[in-house]
Amino acid sequence: MPRENKTQVKEFILLGMSDDSMAQILLFLAFLVFFTMTVVGNGAIIAVITFCPRLHNPMYFFLCNLSFLDICYSSVTVPKMLTNLLTERKSISFNGCIAQMYFFHVLGSGEMFLLAVMAYDRYAAICNPLRYTMIMSWRLTGQLAAAAWLGGFIHSTLHTALILRLAFCGPNHIEHFFCDATPLLVLACSDTSVDEVLILTTPGVLGPSCFLLILVSYSYIISSILKIHSAEGRRKTFSTCASHVMVVSVFYGTGVFVYIQPMSVYSAANNSFITVFYAVITPMLNPIIYTLRNKDVKGAITAILCREHKAVGKTEIVHIF
Repeated sequence: MPRENKTQVKEFILLGMSDDSMAQILLFLAFLVFFTMTVVGNGAIIAVITFCPRLHNPMYFFLCNLSFLDICYSSVTVPKMLTNLLTERKSISFNGCIAQMYFFHVLGSGEMFLLAVMAYDRYAAICNPLRYTMIMSWRLTGQLAAAAWLGGFIHSTLHTALILRLAFCGPNHIEHFFCDATPLLVLACSDTSVDEVLILTTPGVLGPSCFLLILVSYSYIISSILKIHSAEGRRKTFSTCASHVMVVSVFYGTGVFVYIQPMSVYSAANNSFITVFYAVITPMLNPIIYTLRNKDVKGAITAILCREHKAVGKTEIVHIF
């Protein structure tokens, strides 16, 4: 049966996180700040890496991809959420809902794959330093980044195709601040058993597989670091991985609570709170983590600021004379 004959719902109502008008204003201001910091912070990292030649290597190419991904990741959900916090009718069209869910999963799973690729890059740099440029050629670097993005599109397309086969006859109130697969399954009026199995098994297979690759990479990395005789050398070597370890911990630590759980224990309130953290706050934290923990990025930012300051100083001198 074609989807048009089964689907009666033309739009969904996003209930959000609060019905209190004052709370909605406070949430709007908070999320506006988070979103602005996400765009500015990640945009700054992209600009610094682009305009600083000494950062033109695979590690920072992947970081540039991560920053761009985080900007897009937040842009899929936060602008609509900000709009709904200020409007009385918090609706989204059926097609808009499906598109939001599709791109959210593209970018979320893409980040999962990209973090695994970044772990492999650190393994190659630390465990095979003399062969690093040969192993991580620009061709392989581009292929790995493309594979991460492609993996996100394939994973999300499979999810979305199965959601589109369901019938949504009402109610149409989504107990969430954006369209996601699990809240949509709750509203479906047709058999969702296949979708529930996929939602549990796909993150339950892909997520742990990527995490296992990260763990294997870091087991070799730690083994190599322990062989370094100098304590200062061990510290400097591990500092190149510290930012990535923190980002991986935050990403997996929050995402696992949302997607690797059976529908029978699904809680909209708990999931909304956790989802806010990894969908809104985590993309904002990533540039802060990489800026505070990475000496190369801090050094590049300082160099750019000093160069701009000197340029302004020379301009003022010219104007004086």
